[in-house]
Amino acid sequence: MSSQRTEQLRPIRIVAIDDNAEFLGFVAQVLSEKDTEVVTESDPRKGLARALEQHTDVVLSDLMMPGLTGLEILEEIVKVNPTVSVILLTGEYSAESAVKAIQLGASDYLTKPIAIELLHGRVGKFVAVARERLRAAQLSREIVESFQLEGIVGWSPLMLQVFDSIRRVAPHFRSVLVRGATGTGKELVARSLHNLSPFRTGPFVVCNCAAVVETLFESELFGHIRGAFTGAVDDRKGYFEQAHKGTLFLDEIGDTPPGIQAKLLRVLQDHKVQRVGSPTLREVDLQVITATNRDLRTMVAEKQFREDLYYRIAPVEILLPRLFERKEDLPLLERHFLERFANQFRKPLVGISRKAQILLASYGWPGNVRELENVFAHACMMSQSEVIDVHDLPEAIRNAQFSVSDAGTDLCSLEEVQRRHIVRVLKLVNNNKNEAANILGISRTTLYRFLTDSDEKEQGMPVPPSTPPSSDN
Repeated sequence: MSSQRTEQLRPIRIVAIDDNAEFLGFVAQVLSEKDTEVVTESDPRKGLARALEQHTDVVLSDLMMPGLTGLEILEEIVKVNPTVSVILLTGEYSAESAVKAIQLGASDYLTKPIAIELLHGRVGKFVAVARERLRAAQLSREIVESFQLEGIVGWSPLMLQVFDSIRRVAPHFRSVLVRGATGTGKELVARSLHNLSPFRTGPFVVCNCAAVVETLFESELFGHIRGAFTGAVDDRKGYFEQAHKGTLFLDEIGDTPPGIQAKLLRVLQDHKVQRVGSPTLREVDLQVITATNRDLRTMVAEKQFREDLYYRIAPVEILLPRLFERKEDLPLLERHFLERFANQFRKPLVGISRKAQILLASYGWPGNVRELENVFAHACMMSQSEVIDVHDLPEAIRNAQFSVSDAGTDLCSLEEVQRRHIVRVLKLVNNNKNEAANILGISRTTLYRFLTDSDEKEQGMPVPPSTPPSSDN
């Protein structure tokens, strides 16, 4: 298998730029070999254009040429494609120019005349790096293909556990709850459960409970007959009837009003629906997947969600991790989205620069995989080369560096850093103090005490002993 993969790799492309035609012939003779393409150009401007063409891996450029210097060529290449290895050559070595070249991004700096063995050895290192980069890209594509389930990508232990749960649950479930933060892929999991279930040939119907107007909930879920209310000009099937012999996905089930919760419970128990305005009961045969980003157990305890409905929809619960909990999946997801959007936008994208990868790895991803997907859609649209670099990423990602000055440029105390971090976490979880306390690894009592202390210190008030309220926001 490995030999077949090597044969499929494209040749390594070397571009040599020098106003000395004799030296270019020497370079081509020394570096030409199997699986290597050497392009030579004596005009530096034409040489830069050739170096910026697709699939260039290594560039050799003379330092001093009429019309364009090697340093100017280096700067343009680094700006457009920072993964290209640029080697500068000069007949007059100086430590100052060598240091400047390396600072600007040169991979090496050689003095002419140069021996055959030295040229072959120094350039050969970068050819080997380029070839390994191609093999790594090919391997990452194969890994993405291997470590995914129905379009969900991941090889972290947490995601492999999710995959295992989906495979075990799908053939048998009639009701299942998928729980996870916004953007973790709850609908993808629901579709996977449907596609692997006995109901796979039936419809997959989606109802976003958070988007349904409360007065229309009953009609949307169960349907209505003509004349049932103003505007009901025709009989209409609700989501349950539309999903007959298939799967109904009730997203954000925690946002359903109490009155609808009681009717949902009855339908899930009896498998019969009654359209608004009709006395007739209609049987439905389907499986129901519910999803939420909220803690339904807490909602049950606070009388915001029916306990009997919770146990009806959650005989099995699949919990999805946040992206920051499975950061080992980040390279796979990056490759997955890069290839998808490169094909969608017809861009010749082949990779991501090291600087961009470091920035993406250091980001917190509050919007989870959905945010990562949006970032790559933006980057692939903006990129004008074959490599996504830092300047292609959205401004919010480029500027989002967690540091002491996260909320400003001023230096501050450790206590202030702590306060800012807590405020940040609360914003990420929509002020849900239970979830914030879990993320921070502290008790809810400690969180309330810290918030109370901080508020009263800001107001210059003495801080009395504090006790947490009995309910949460």
